Amino acid sequence: MIETMMMVHVLIGVGLLGALTHQAFSVARRKPAGVNFVDRFRSVHSPAFTNTIIVLFVAQTVLGALLYPRYRLDVRPILEDLGLRAANGLFEIKEHFAAVGLGLLPAYWFLWRSPLLPEWTTARRNLTWILAFIVWWDFLVGEYLNNIRGIVAS
Repeated sequence: MIETMMMVHVLIGVGLLGALTHQAFSVARRKPAGVNFVDRFRSVHSPAFTNTIIVLFVAQTVLGALLYPRYRLDVRPILEDLGLRAANGLFEIKEHFAAVGLGLLPAYWFLWRSPLLPEWTTARRNLTWILAFIVWWDFLVGEYLNNIRGIVAS
């Protein structure tokens, strides 16, 4: 059961990464889209991702909270026994970033709702990039810790 939950957690994370990365790069666009790969990647309709990103972020955080006791009981003691305090610290930061991200979601939704007011363009861009940083950090740290657990277990 835990393995299935972990797999779903990772798959939701990948979907969230894709949606938020597309949106973040689209708000960074300063010129009209061209014909190369990067320009096409950035030329998505940004507001279309908003509700999906919110649902995926909440689902990812709730699933992470359900998996948390297993981490606390099974993985963290191993890391502490091996003296990997930095890995535990990364996870603590990951938790805090997820909580900050949840707190930012109402403002994120408000800034991305229709009609998109031009005076909020900078706030939308900055908040989207903050959320993108949080999601990338949490994903990379989660994968790093999962790999440490796999190396230790074998």
